[in-house]
Amino acid sequence: MKAITLKRYGTADDLELTEQPEPKVAPGEVLVRVKAAGVNPVDWKLAEGMLDALVESRFPLIPGWDVAGVVERVGFDVSEFAPGDEVFGYIRKDTAQLGAYAEQVSAHVRMLARKPAVLSWEEAAGVPLAGLTALQALERVGVRDGWTVLVHAAAGGVGVLGAQIALARGARVIGTASEHNHEFLRGLGVEPVTYGEGLADRVAALAPDGVDAALDFIGGDAVEVSQGLVKDPSRIASIVDAEVTAHGGHYVWVRPDAAQLTELGRLAGEGRLTVPVAKVLPLAEAAEAWRLSAEGRTRGKLVLSVEQD
Repeated sequence: MKAITLKRYGTADDLELTEQPEPKVAPGEVLVRVKAAGVNPVDWKLAEGMLDALVESRFPLIPGWDVAGVVERVGFDVSEFAPGDEVFGYIRKDTAQLGAYAEQVSAHVRMLARKPAVLSWEEAAGVPLAGLTALQALERVGVRDGWTVLVHAAAGGVGVLGAQIALARGARVIGTASEHNHEFLRGLGVEPVTYGEGLADRVAALAPDGVDAALDFIGGDAVEVSQGLVKDPSRIASIVDAEVTAHGGHYVWVRPDAAQLTELGRLAGEGRLTVPVAKVLPLAEAAEAWRLSAEGRTRGKLVLSVEQD
């Protein structure tokens, strides 16, 4: 099978399109014929060795934790899926080696859910990591109907899904973004505010009594600003700044969760979760996708399309 690989830790320049053996299918797993693979910043950060203290990596390494595709074969004990089923998932394994940037990938059933028919392959591949991250952050702070929620980086890959999930739960959402993304956010039902100096005052003008929860999907001074706006510091969650816990908030490191993937799929099926895809590139252009990701200027998701012979 064709796959994007790294011989050792490196950058986008070190990615190669190579031939690799078909993955084995262990008990509890299925083999997925990949249609599309989502690109996330964690992919190139892991490849550069930034997560070496947390994640065991083996080489040659095939990156990628987001996948959408068709079940091709199932493990002998698997009853949850059958060949031909369309699935999507966050396939983070205990060891990083056999990822989604390939024509085939094996995945445990606990990492997968059925792909919503309303989503294209590329849209579905953009959901798992970002959608689960957003959903788990919302769950951690208990977002519910009637709350006012501040979402930092509401037009980003995680933020745009988090904002929509919060809206689906009946919350009012104020989202930080660059001005050129304000109209886009308004179209989703989000009240946009501009980043930068004076942010706290701009949010306070929209929510004079403060906000019920804040979700930090960008880092920087987001947690600090949020502390002066939330009514309860335990209702701040960050996926970037681990220091949030020292102030009573929550640091979120996303976990695979099939039930939550199914929930995201339900929201998509009901038309309450759309997936903005910034750009789709062929598998062979994974390096370009990483360069675009590292620039941090894309609105929505970057996705690799895996063409099969």
